[in-house]
Amino acid sequence: MHYTRVMQLTERQKKTLRRLGHALNPVVALGNHGLTEAVVAEMDRALTDHELIKVRARVGERDDRNVVLTALAERTGSALVQRIGNVGLYYRRHPTLARIILPD
Repeated sequence: MHYTRVMQLTERQKKTLRRLGHALNPVVALGNHGLTEAVVAEMDRALTDHELIKVRARVGERDDRNVVLTALAERTGSALVQRIGNVGLYYRRHPTLARIILPD
């Protein structure tokens, strides 16, 4: 499943999601093979199940990692809430049953 646009969040919403994501462990990991269809499919499934997830990207240098983390958000229709080192925090609201209520 490919999405055409990245979610937009306010700073207040990002702050709420960063607080909720602090205790999470990465559920998806990118390795030597980089951004594959299998990784995108796994991330899509994880976002549907959890709405808020962490992804570990161990790919090349900082610029390469930033490109991959941004591409993941685009390809899954999610928002890259935060990136620290090689870990990105992503959010995508569940289409029918939202578990996380964000402030306006």
